[in-house]
Amino acid sequence: MTYVLHAFSLPMTTRFRGITEREGVVFEGDGGWGEWSPFLDYDVPEIEPWLRCAEEAAAGDWPTPVRKTVPVNATVPAVGPERAYEIVARSGCATAKVKVADPGQSLADDIARVEAVRAALGPAGRVRIDVNGLWAVDEAVTSIAVLDRAAGGLEYVEQPCGTVEELADVRRKVDVPIAADESIRRAADPYRVRDLEAADVAVLKVQPLGGVRACLRIAEDIGLPCVVSSALETSVGMAAGIALAAALPELPYACGLGTISMFTEDVVTDSLLPSGGMLPVLPASPAPERLEAPSALCAAPDREAFWRDRLADVLAYRETRR
Repeated sequence: MTYVLHAFSLPMTTRFRGITEREGVVFEGDGGWGEWSPFLDYDVPEIEPWLRCAEEAAAGDWPTPVRKTVPVNATVPAVGPERAYEIVARSGCATAKVKVADPGQSLADDIARVEAVRAALGPAGRVRIDVNGLWAVDEAVTSIAVLDRAAGGLEYVEQPCGTVEELADVRRKVDVPIAADESIRRAADPYRVRDLEAADVAVLKVQPLGGVRACLRIAEDIGLPCVVSSALETSVGMAAGIALAAALPELPYACGLGTISMFTEDVVTDSLLPSGGMLPVLPASPAPERLEAPSALCAAPDREAFWRDRLADVLAYRETRR
């Protein structure tokens, strides 16, 4: 296919994953728009599936949805308790995912953040935490117990440790359910999570795993309840995650697709923001009207050149794999 790339750079409301601006590109195909926005520290083999996801969206090749709306959680970065309370209180969501174990912060910081989130949700709300693989096994066991008490009960803990073997070890030692994220989306073999009985929940991110249809195959094969989460996309890319959540036969958990509020701007006019904790299912990705030149959201020429070079590297890599 022909790739006419439109590079974007979106400021973020809060530092997240070590970044304050989100970069990527969108392009149009016969069936709509696709977003390709792999993180800058990922290498060529790892970012190739992200391109497949964008190509699938641009071709309009999504499966038929089985639901019209998708429940989502609020996402709470590693902020202070007052800000955490505010994020959850204005989200309208009944579930919140809280980032913990952020470098430079302490367990006491995490406790305060989780307690604030519980206060904002009330007793009926659900609290989950995301560790991004930063704990060792013993630290995970101790910290999960403490944060479970602070939350008044955790729904699950996402990726407490870095390896699948460590997840399996932690899962045997704690009562809180374990969710696998990086151990699926960044693994050479995502099914080791299943084979080692390392998790109770599978987190699926549509860009890193190669698109909606690829994720549906993983969901069927891995045999675990699934949560669909974003990889910090714009509304163009978020629509693919919603399409996945809409097509899963069962959706037992709120999805991590309410992250557009983490940007100060979006590339579309009508952003995919949840209402009452729900997102609508769309037939295709929305058009990025706000990237029409001149636009402050368009990336600088050198960054557009960076993305063109990155695309060339991925296409060359594909040729070596034929």
